[in-house]
Amino acid sequence: MKLRLGLLVVLLLSGFAAQSAPAADDFPQRQIKIIVPFPAGAGPDNVARLIGQYLQDAFGQTVLIENRAGALGSIGAQEVARSAPDGYTLLMGTNTTHASNVATFKSLSYDPVKDFVPVIRTTTTAMVLLINPKSAPKDLAQFLDFAKAHPNLTAGYGSGASQISVAQLQSRGGLSLVAASYRGVPQAMTDVMAGVIDLTFGDFSVAIPQMQGGTLRGIGVTSAGRNELTPGLPALAEAMPGFEATIWYGLFAPAGTPAPVVDRIYAECAKFLAMPETRKKLADVGVIVAPLTPAEFGGFVKSEVVRWSAEVKAAGIQPQ
Repeated sequence: MKLRLGLLVVLLLSGFAAQSAPAADDFPQRQIKIIVPFPAGAGPDNVARLIGQYLQDAFGQTVLIENRAGALGSIGAQEVARSAPDGYTLLMGTNTTHASNVATFKSLSYDPVKDFVPVIRTTTTAMVLLINPKSAPKDLAQFLDFAKAHPNLTAGYGSGASQISVAQLQSRGGLSLVAASYRGVPQAMTDVMAGVIDLTFGDFSVAIPQMQGGTLRGIGVTSAGRNELTPGLPALAEAMPGFEATIWYGLFAPAGTPAPVVDRIYAECAKFLAMPETRKKLADVGVIVAPLTPAEFGGFVKSEVVRWSAEVKAAGIQPQ
């Protein structure tokens, strides 16, 4: 009797486990939310909305994009880290949320490695040094001369990469700037257009349309060399050796999210990023397709924490 009862318990538990075990074919059954920890219109937001629309069509479920900006992306990242690990809440993270913030904050409210499961790195991009088109400098050489002759120009930043870029501009360019923090890059760009501040660094995705429209003037790019999306602009490293701030975006899920669910999301995203029309759409918003698998992305994030922490220290940025 005891043997039969024990066997029955095992069978019942096995059946329960089979029913509760995540199956990729069953996911998703309801709305998915992608939290973007930066304002609407920022580079990560543009990429998230394109991916979200595709996933919505592929999954047959609503994909909501929710912007939770503030504290260099840490507010939105913390929210996802504390969400249920079921694949229904994702984060469009960046090198700011998952690398430089480790050194930028004295006490970060989440661990970018332990609190997340990497799903897929989606894209890479760079930033453009932007000034008001009515400003006197017309190119990089003129800008550096102007900035040296006019100390204490105000430089806005709205991400970890832009903050480091401002610091590098001071140290490598020998400039004296007044740094001003913003909730996001678009807000800093708006104040440059309005003449409230003198310069900022904007992601390609938000900078290129403004440059094309004549509302902002691009001076140089933060990639190590000239970028294929803006071949006419010099790399800032051409005048300031060692200047570099290449940035990336990618999807993360909370730690503990079942592997089959992560793999299902990865597979659909990878399929979308491999489409020629996708590459064109993303190039139009200033980013280059550069996918990594979950395993590759995980190793990459760990190396980026080390790299960006060194960049923050070298730039002389004091943790806040």
